[in-house]
Amino acid sequence: MARFSATAQTAGHDPRPAPGWAAGWNLARVAMAVLIAVAVIAQFVSTGSYSAAMGRDLPTVVANFFSFFTNLSNLSAVVVLALAGLRFFVRGRRLDADPAALATALAWVSTYMIITGIVYNLLLRGLPPQPESVGWSNEIVHVWAPLFFLLDLLIGPGRRRLPWKAALGAAVFPIVWIVYTLARGPFITNPTTGAPYWYPYPFFDPHTNGWGSVAVYIVGIALAIVGLACGAIAIGRARGIRSS
Repeated sequence: MARFSATAQTAGHDPRPAPGWAAGWNLARVAMAVLIAVAVIAQFVSTGSYSAAMGRDLPTVVANFFSFFTNLSNLSAVVVLALAGLRFFVRGRRLDADPAALATALAWVSTYMIITGIVYNLLLRGLPPQPESVGWSNEIVHVWAPLFFLLDLLIGPGRRRLPWKAALGAAVFPIVWIVYTLARGPFITNPTTGAPYWYPYPFFDPHTNGWGSVAVYIVGIALAIVGLACGAIAIGRARGIRSS
């Protein structure tokens, strides 16, 4: 604990929260991880059951389910929240900085979850729900989980001060996902409409909107992700614990 005392003196304040607060928030992290997992599983079961009843191609339906940025982000959220929360209790409630890898993952996943909430509520909320959609699950993965990550970024314990270059790494996964989505789309038959293409979100469909519109959305979302990642790193540097 001596090195953290020295750190606090260097920073001018002690960034570590009270033990009771840290325990409560890490318990909330674990609870949110379970809630998100239940929500994703519930939607997966509903999608699979409805698709089977409608005679759709199940391998394609399953692959499509795990091609949504929302689902991938939320599954990542389950992992990092569970690791961060359980680590605190396994280590005997020690109030120290998250390891660099975990801190980086938290910053990146926070960025993905917050952008998921923003994009959904700005661009997709007004769309009519699909018959297999689970309403409460939809709200958890698109609203409550992103809000929790925003709060975790602002007040969660154990945040580590990361270098600025960590923000650039946050763009890798979205870029890979966009390339995968656009490359895969023309070769997948839509299991719902029978169209000879499938894209997880309407704003990425060049057949409907044209490539110019798709490009604008890609650039806009990419800039938002980089900006949010920089913001996440900045907040972590402002309130996190210095590494020795």
